[in-house]
Amino acid sequence: MSDSPASGKLFLVPTPIGNLEDITVRAKRILAEADAVIAEDTRTSGKLLQLLGISRPMISFHAHNEHAVTARLVERMVAGERFALVSDAGTPAISDPGFLLVREAVKQNVPVECLPGATAIIPALVNSGLPCDRFTFEGFLPVKKGRRTRMEELRTEARTMVFYESPHRILRTLTELAAAFGPLRQASVSREISKLHEETVRGTLEELAEHFKAHVPRGEFVLCVAGA
Repeated sequence: MSDSPASGKLFLVPTPIGNLEDITVRAKRILAEADAVIAEDTRTSGKLLQLLGISRPMISFHAHNEHAVTARLVERMVAGERFALVSDAGTPAISDPGFLLVREAVKQNVPVECLPGATAIIPALVNSGLPCDRFTFEGFLPVKKGRRTRMEELRTEARTMVFYESPHRILRTLTELAAAFGPLRQASVSREISKLHEETVRGTLEELAEHFKAHVPRGEFVLCVAGA
């Protein structure tokens, strides 16, 4: 590592979203050298570290405890410890825990470094065939309160929109977006990116809804929708 071993630091380390080969040489080095690995699920990340031949102490950090443990983690970094933060898959803090820890580390002048690496957003966007020079990442739509309002707000959005969605809600989302944006709006659905059953389906929102009525949705989804 480039700076003094005595200086505390937070590394945000992307992990593979499917294919283990997507881990970078640098990511492996940072994980191996960290004082501890902060993980969304220590069981999931523990398996990854084992496959990589890395043995480091692990700290649980997820949506249910991040408020309680963040201050202590920052204190330890201020005192000189160097931590690597990982999520279950992809880049930490993108629809996953991490933002709170980064914000508090920055407030306490703890250096924060995010490594480039695996994320589902960019492959799905580039592979969609939709304009990708300007886009907006919307993450997950609200499940209940504010869902219809958010769709109405996005109806006139000119940029390509990128959403995350779960298999049990993808059909509902496509159907509701077709009603809000119009059935002929072009879109693309990618699932299981970098995995064995990776698939991208392109068409209108109406066509995609029909597709997933006929094919049971499986895996994690990234939905790209053309702008107005």
